[in-house]
Amino acid sequence: MPVQQIVTVIGATGTQGGAVARALLADGTFAVRAVTRDATSAKAQALAEGGAEVVEATLEDQDSLRKAFDGAYGAYLVTPFWEHRSPAREIDEVRNLIGAAQAAQMQHVLWSTLEDTREVIADDDDRMPVLGGDYRVPHFDVKGGTADGLFAASGLSVTYLLMSFYWDQLLGDLKPQRDPDGVLALHLPVGDAPVAGVASDDIGRFVLQVLEQPGDTIGATVPVVSDILTGEQMAAAFSTVLGEQVAYRPLTAEQFRGSGFPSADELGNMFQYYAEFPESYSGRRAVDSSAAVNPQRSTLTDFLATHRRQLA
Repeated sequence: MPVQQIVTVIGATGTQGGAVARALLADGTFAVRAVTRDATSAKAQALAEGGAEVVEATLEDQDSLRKAFDGAYGAYLVTPFWEHRSPAREIDEVRNLIGAAQAAQMQHVLWSTLEDTREVIADDDDRMPVLGGDYRVPHFDVKGGTADGLFAASGLSVTYLLMSFYWDQLLGDLKPQRDPDGVLALHLPVGDAPVAGVASDDIGRFVLQVLEQPGDTIGATVPVVSDILTGEQMAAAFSTVLGEQVAYRPLTAEQFRGSGFPSADELGNMFQYYAEFPESYSGRRAVDSSAAVNPQRSTLTDFLATHRRQLA
């Protein structure tokens, strides 16, 4: 029996990395080395019980990453921007990931990325605030504006996975709320624009398919998207699953930025980018191209039905 090639999964207890680790373990083609900061956590232990080799490493410590990458065929790389919300720190994390992958002579690197929104938002466009001194949507712009270039110059065999809005966010603070008039309503600041989204479980299936097709995917940018839906269509999916009519009552981006929570400005800018530059956001994420890589993508209705209890 041939020895399984090892794929190291960064952030294996997080949303993206967890979905990737579970998909690879369920398939069994590759051995999974799950990277986490705490191997004793419940999520890490669940991966170990599922057959993963769980190792501890941090993105600030390149030596620990080199150990995690040693002997691996490939790796799934994602940065935890929302833990620190620092563009400079994210760039340092990317440099450490690249250095460790180079040292391990990695044969296939899958990089979770986004586009630089500043390619389409002019410097003098005053529709949304500038953040962090130079960014419009920092967690997009750092990846597309700096990190992608670092990977391109690294000499590594890279597949760029262009991520989309997580449907999973519609299970938490963004899920429909009961308005004062008694109507259950979805409040997203995206106007009438179509929004590309993805179920987290689909991310794992995309990664598996990309790893199995290196000749077609190395050097390519692969859109990771389950569907492209308007706010009205999202509300209709909720209506189907909840058995109650759900209205779509969009907020403005300015209203969202004024919500008061720590990342409201950045997420408000992100949603405004979705709404006002749909040709750049959803236009980059063709469902047909995505389906060619992952034909088993989930519909939003299916995803919500699977997670129905979280909508209570």
